Amino acid sequence: MAAAADLSLIAYGDVVAGCERCSLAQTRTQVVFGAGSPSAELMFVGEAPGFHEDKQGVPFVGAAGKLLGKLLEGIGLSRDEVWIANVLKCRPPGNRNPLPEEIEACEPHLWRQIELIQPRLIATLGNFATKLLTGKPDGITQVHGRDQEVVLGGNVVTLYPIFHPAAALYTPRMLQVLEEDFARIPQLLGRSPAEREPDPEPAFGLAEQLNLF
Repeated sequence: MAAAADLSLIAYGDVVAGCERCSLAQTRTQVVFGAGSPSAELMFVGEAPGFHEDKQGVPFVGAAGKLLGKLLEGIGLSRDEVWIANVLKCRPPGNRNPLPEEIEACEPHLWRQIELIQPRLIATLGNFATKLLTGKPDGITQVHGRDQEVVLGGNVVTLYPIFHPAAALYTPRMLQVLEEDFARIPQLLGRSPAEREPDPEPAFGLAEQLNLF
């Protein structure tokens, strides 16, 4: 089954490589489909590819990506063990925010990835991914570190909103918040929903003070 899922994901990536569902197809260098393990239990969803991602065709290869790798190492995981993708598969010009019509055009690709990979835990990085996958307007500052269960791709998935690693690049004090949120990931992966404790109070005072996201 795993091999079949791998082939299905690769085949779907080939399809998405020629996507022209929105105007970003005219300005991108290439589609940034995603990278990692097709059978990953943990999936990360960011916002959109940046300059380096657009050139290399791989998500999170810039400074934020390097920090993501270090945060994963800190909890005993590597990029090869997880799946990393973005809400948008093409870089918005100038790294501007995704437009509503671009998200609407691209989200079927993300839903299909989730359906094929069937992760147990999806960590949404930042506002856009969090709002899209939760279906709620609450920003990342309000909900980071608070896991919730949803049904995506026909399966029950735990959503875990956390700050985008780029937040720590702009404000180094945010690194501690990220490290604390990442520290809960092994626990979330290793227990069943019935064993989960009530959500803790969100530690977003620092982020609010800094007016992040």
